[in-house]
Amino acid sequence: MDKILAIFKNSVNSPDIRRKLLFTALIFAVSRVFAHIPVSGVNLLQLKALFAQNQFLGLLDIFSGGTLANFSVMALGLNPYINASIIFQLLGMVFPKIEELQKEGEQGRQKINQYTRMLTVPLAMLQGVGMYALLRNQGIISVLNPLDLVSFLVVTTAGTMLLVWMGEMITDKGVGNGISLLIFAGIISRLPVMFGQTASTVNAQNFFNLGVFAVMGLVVIASIVIINEATRQITVYYAKQVRGNKMYGGQSTHLPLRLNQAGVIPIIFAVSLVLLPSLIANYFAVSKIPVLHDIATLITVWLNPNGFFYNALYFILVVGFTYFYTAVVFNPKKISEEIQKYGGFIPGIRPGAPTAKYLNYILTRITLAGALFLGVIAIFPTIARAATNVQNLLLGGTGILIVVSVILETIKAIEAQLVMRNYEGFAKK
Repeated sequence: MDKILAIFKNSVNSPDIRRKLLFTALIFAVSRVFAHIPVSGVNLLQLKALFAQNQFLGLLDIFSGGTLANFSVMALGLNPYINASIIFQLLGMVFPKIEELQKEGEQGRQKINQYTRMLTVPLAMLQGVGMYALLRNQGIISVLNPLDLVSFLVVTTAGTMLLVWMGEMITDKGVGNGISLLIFAGIISRLPVMFGQTASTVNAQNFFNLGVFAVMGLVVIASIVIINEATRQITVYYAKQVRGNKMYGGQSTHLPLRLNQAGVIPIIFAVSLVLLPSLIANYFAVSKIPVLHDIATLITVWLNPNGFFYNALYFILVVGFTYFYTAVVFNPKKISEEIQKYGGFIPGIRPGAPTAKYLNYILTRITLAGALFLGVIAIFPTIARAATNVQNLLLGGTGILIVVSVILETIKAIEAQLVMRNYEGFAKK
């Protein structure tokens, strides 16, 4: 806690970082203002009643930051952009040209981001059609003529693209990952509502269960912090080298391999994918075609947030995306080449391919522990709700994981900028 307070104090005293923090806060404020500008023609009272009765929609509303329950111009949230990012990550494993772009560094990343934004538009419009069909079937929105429907889709799609733009602005001119921070802000904004709903239902019978739930929450938060900070230290020795009249090397260092290399990204990807089939099923649930109606009903039953199949699928997706994203962000072959380039070696392991194989072996083992932990955290709220009968706190382990992980990553980003500015100040002296 003292370290966090010191980082906050130093960041406030630094003009550049203070400017970035204020810019990030400004974007947060603007996003929350747009989150409360409703789309015309929607009966908000009926909409909130529908979200209160449907646990799937309630969970989706949490990750949209309450924009769905208000059905604001940002009602679709960042889900279309996240789905587009998943698609391009998967396409990189199939198409060599996209894989080459992913390996081109900053220039390739910018091109991938541009293509991702382009794909976000049709995905947002498709999701907008699904949401309109759901609201129309529930009698929450009147039947729109083609021109009004186009206007509805344009407004909701523009809201999503505005959120994407805000996220990129935070990444470029603020602190931390903008997309993750906007999701974090949306989840945090829903906490007062959820706590208020829970407090209104507290009585002598469930007060003890609520206390048990709170203790579980503290244990989950502590576990997330421990796992996120856990690393496996790989000792690397550097041989002595003579360059000109100077001698370099002859020292040892450590290569830290994090237990959770992928951070919060697997959870965000898994949530987006596991919620998408239910959203599509809600659209076809009232179809007059018997086959489509039966399939949609079956999907709705199977993907019940309290059901076994939903939680099993969620667990598998989290584990799979953890391995997948770890492979994207950490390349053992490249790391081994860098170690060999500077005359380094791991004791007992030959440089080159054997080093890459050893790093891959270690990374696979520690990633398994991290992936299983993320999977358990993701499905644990269902077990906790069943054991304590506290149903209003829908945030659960997934939301807590996102909140805690984003806070830790943002603190590290601020700390890195402080360290960089200290080095710059020392160099100027």
